[in-house]
Amino acid sequence: MTLALAASALILLFTLGYVALCAANPFAACRKCRGFGFLVKTTRRGKAKRGRDCRRCKGHGARIRIGRHLWNLWRRTYSAGTR
Repeated sequence: MTLALAASALILLFTLGYVALCAANPFAACRKCRGFGFLVKTTRRGKAKRGRDCRRCKGHGARIRIGRHLWNLWRRTYSAGTR
């Protein structure tokens, strides 16, 4: 019984931590361009060079977190239903 209680407390702690993270910082770095907003290419000499804009984040370098996206969907549905 103690192990189940500890596991529940740990899951609750992680969930509350992720909720706090989504509230404090709703955007994270894009996974494809790693937050640069463009793809990094190298020349034949090995020097880093700016490539074209990232298609996934459209050059912004940020993506919305999954938890924040779900929260926005829920709030939009709730406010549309109470109008």
